[in-house]
Amino acid sequence: MRTRTRARAVAGVAAVALLAGCNAGAGSSDPTTDPGDGGTEEGTDPTDAEDDTGGATGEAAGGGSDETVRIGLVAEPASLDFSTTDGAAIPQLLLDNVYETLVRVDVETGEVVGALAEDWEVSEDRLTYTFTLKDGVTFSDGSEFTAEDAAFSLERVSSDAWTTSLKAQLDVVEGVEAVDDRTLEVTLSRPSNQFLYALTTRVGAMYDTEGVDDLANDPVGTGPYVFDEWQRGSRITLQRNEDYHGETPYFATVEMHYFRDPNALNNAMLTDAIDIVSTVQAPESLDQFEGGDYQIVEGTTNGEVVLSFNNGDGPFTDLQVRQAARHAIDHQSLLDTCWAGRGELIGSMVPPTDPWYEDRTGDYPFDPERARTLLQEGGAEGEEVRLRLPTLPYAVACGTVVESMLEDAGFEVTVDELEFPSAWLETVYTNKDYDMSIVAHVEPRDLGNVFGNPDYYTSYGTEELRTLLDEADAGTQEEQVQKMQEAAELISTDAAADFLFLLPNLMVADPDITGLPENAITESFRLAQLGRG
Repeated sequence: MRTRTRARAVAGVAAVALLAGCNAGAGSSDPTTDPGDGGTEEGTDPTDAEDDTGGATGEAAGGGSDETVRIGLVAEPASLDFSTTDGAAIPQLLLDNVYETLVRVDVETGEVVGALAEDWEVSEDRLTYTFTLKDGVTFSDGSEFTAEDAAFSLERVSSDAWTTSLKAQLDVVEGVEAVDDRTLEVTLSRPSNQFLYALTTRVGAMYDTEGVDDLANDPVGTGPYVFDEWQRGSRITLQRNEDYHGETPYFATVEMHYFRDPNALNNAMLTDAIDIVSTVQAPESLDQFEGGDYQIVEGTTNGEVVLSFNNGDGPFTDLQVRQAARHAIDHQSLLDTCWAGRGELIGSMVPPTDPWYEDRTGDYPFDPERARTLLQEGGAEGEEVRLRLPTLPYAVACGTVVESMLEDAGFEVTVDELEFPSAWLETVYTNKDYDMSIVAHVEPRDLGNVFGNPDYYTSYGTEELRTLLDEADAGTQEEQVQKMQEAAELISTDAAADFLFLLPNLMVADPDITGLPENAITESFRLAQLGRG
């Protein structure tokens, strides 16, 4: 039996965002850690909203069972603390599963809906948000969730306890007050379209005031699952939270198995070592499952595979050199060669599921002669450029194609692979010791985080772009769409990076697994939606 579903465009809501993660494997001959990084990553992180399975493979089962589901992924977390450790693999595992947020995204409609907050009101001046919290919610340690915990959690983001750059999403928060046990009031310094959406991401995670002593190893949340065990380099186990305030998850135990090698991941599925391949990392291998007793889910993500340029140092500080690189890439040929034609060409940092999407694939058409001319005019012909790749399947596969195309246009390219996450994060992401890299930014609405901050690894963040982002955040929804489109156009025409393609959401699972997300457009893999029927 085989079920195939195709992507459905999802409407979005106001916001700017960041980047995200990937997944894979289980029980294989080569299980190995492959965490996500602080704003960049690979693969996709399948996720789903409260009652929305994206029309993929059926309704999530309502009653609990004693069954275990085994999920294969490719990126193992480096830690369980996303307040101090970058990487999309952490929220993919914990957000909406162990930790919950006040609000979250309905992936079917794109709307922000209530989660731990039953409802909320916004003042006329858009500066005050008053949240009414759900009653009867407890943390996994047994303590009650109150507005005091919510205030503590949001205030903690702006403190030294949070060290990742993503904390900047809540810089707009001026004050937080627990009015009573079930009422939380948040005051902003200025109107912000991004604020509510930001609360659906990891910065909106709700912590127990007494449960933050060892977040890296012992997360305490209100979610449908609790952390059980971590066999590093192999798997992480979650157990059903028997005191969960919401609907009981079907699976009593979830095992997240991690692989680096895509073939080992596929073999684990073929030999019944896992029940779900959360992200197929060798799309050309899908024919192994086409005729078998498997379901294949094919949808979309917000994971832009980016050929990053170092805009702060080296040859790519020159506009003509950046333009040359963009003209040198035959994107359709690259997609066909390194990712079996699976995915979508978009030409920018905005996926079609965002409300300000525009097709920008025509900005830099494939033109190797033009690329050679620009390279000569930029004085970089024959100059060595370093393409430093993370050891992630899509980056390695596409890196050789990019290298060949750039060299055909006159670039001298040196390629080296950096172990992901540690070596790549230190060398490229932190130290900016690179000229080019390839990484999938898979966090939702990440244009502003990737290109709006001059201190980020891309070293872009021009004043013109930051002004557009500020105007988009403070304006009406119509103004937000217009300004975000202008921002995407600026990034593209200024060749701040090249946008290779948008990752597809490719999943393989047992035929009776239900609740699989068609589209992976948020930070989490909502495990409580899974069932067997």
